Amino acid sequence: MNLIAWIIVGLLAGMLARWVVRDDKAGCMYTVAVGVIGALIGGALMQAAGKRGINEFDLRAVLVAAAGAVLLLLVLQALGGRSRGR
Repeated sequence: MNLIAWIIVGLLAGMLARWVVRDDKAGCMYTVAVGVIGALIGGALMQAAGKRGINEFDLRAVLVAAAGAVLLLLVLQALGGRSRGR
């Protein structure tokens, strides 16, 4: 995928993941970063499971990226919650 496709997938996946997890942080760059990192996580997990990773710009890519982004946000919330003493 090219850079523009990664940004679009990252934005869509980040928005979806932030909605699922109810993340209240704001910012387009934050959302894209969460989505792109989520795409890397989701693609790696799919390849580890013996499936194909993210190669194309399609609905499957957005869903895999969103799943990885949800995992990322849950881990970040868990780490942030522990350090604040919640």
